[in-house]
Amino acid sequence: MSDLLTTIFNRNPNEPEFHQAVDEVYETVEKVIEKHPKYKQAKIFERMSEPERLISFRVTWVDDNGEVQVNKGYRVQMNSAIGPYKGGLRFHPSVTPSILKFLAFEQIFKNALTGLPMGGGKGGSDFDPKSKSDGEVMRFCQSFMAELSKHIGHRIDVPAGDIGVGGREIGFMFGAYKKIQNEFTGVLTGKGQGWGGSLIRPEATGYGLIYFAQNMLAEKKDSLNGKVCLVSGSGNVAQYAIKKLLLLGAKPVTVSDSSGYIYDEDGISAEKLNFLMELKNEKRGRISEYADKFKSAKYFANSKSDHNPLWSHKADCAFPCATQNEINAKDAKNLIAGGVKLLAEGANMPTMSDAITILMKAGVNYAPGKASNAGGVATSGLEMVQNYGGIYWSRDEVDDRLKGIMKEIHDCCLRASKEYGLGTNYQAGANIAGFVKVADAMLAQGII
Repeated sequence: MSDLLTTIFNRNPNEPEFHQAVDEVYETVEKVIEKHPKYKQAKIFERMSEPERLISFRVTWVDDNGEVQVNKGYRVQMNSAIGPYKGGLRFHPSVTPSILKFLAFEQIFKNALTGLPMGGGKGGSDFDPKSKSDGEVMRFCQSFMAELSKHIGHRIDVPAGDIGVGGREIGFMFGAYKKIQNEFTGVLTGKGQGWGGSLIRPEATGYGLIYFAQNMLAEKKDSLNGKVCLVSGSGNVAQYAIKKLLLLGAKPVTVSDSSGYIYDEDGISAEKLNFLMELKNEKRGRISEYADKFKSAKYFANSKSDHNPLWSHKADCAFPCATQNEINAKDAKNLIAGGVKLLAEGANMPTMSDAITILMKAGVNYAPGKASNAGGVATSGLEMVQNYGGIYWSRDEVDDRLKGIMKEIHDCCLRASKEYGLGTNYQAGANIAGFVKVADAMLAQGII
């Protein structure tokens, strides 16, 4: 390990997810830093890996039984060199400073790749909205925003949704912010379409993921038509990735949630997807109910295995859309054995470092989440632009802009990779292109 990484890790002890993210980026940008001494002299990477601000606060709320509950709230404002902090809010029991710092660090590069003026940030709470009533979620969100509102603004920091934060939670938080500040402003993205939200925003991450994969295959004179695809997760990203796969002639065969996964050999059709979306979005049911409804599907409950059997089925493409570190080295070997030739990340850092190495050595076309799942934040950026101007764009206009952004991210990654003699390496290209853009902005703004 380099002395620089040792210093960063010692400064941030007991934060494995953050260490993993920093290590993954530094491994590819080290040669850029060595080639350009100005980055080393200004200690750009050290500054980039230290949050400009890490805010921690108490969230106190009352449940339906009248009991007082206490949760932790956070906002990591990582880097504002190219624009206001931008990144989601995650409500999940697994939320820790390490998780949020890794997400905020990744967000720096992801946002830079979109070409839009957005810095990197992330936030959330260890609150779990599952099994909570609407009233409990509302009271939590109002208490959370009472503190967060002191630190955000439409030209300062613009949060969005993430795991556990959907339209319901965004609505409650926006209402609280509006009452506290006494102004209607685009301080959150992912809003409802009748009150400042953008068309295509719910679909954007999933659609953008598939647009990116489409560009990867086009580079090899291939397409998604007829491809069998493994998809993990069953939330917003997975749902719309499946929808776009169907529109492009592919055959998705898996989805999952925290209880297990289903494998549908006949493929997840449009009818089945509609059932899945109603099950997860409205009824908040479990994925096992899909197998109860459709006899072509088999349900597999989670086990304490050293691998995830979802990644063992034969397929052409894989789209992890659930959470971080869901694909380990054994999963990577199973994917290769099953014939997978392309893996594009819909979640943030779902593939572990050793698994990435195995996949790339085997010739699997791999795209990191900071590039392939950037469609969500790109469309959030487009929502910000519409809010600034007080305008609404049509569905087709937003979708066309999203397609264009994903194509430019794809091409930008390839250009950066090839410039440094790395061939078609989307991981290195994404890291290098994002790093250089932010690093140059930081140099221009001085030592701050």
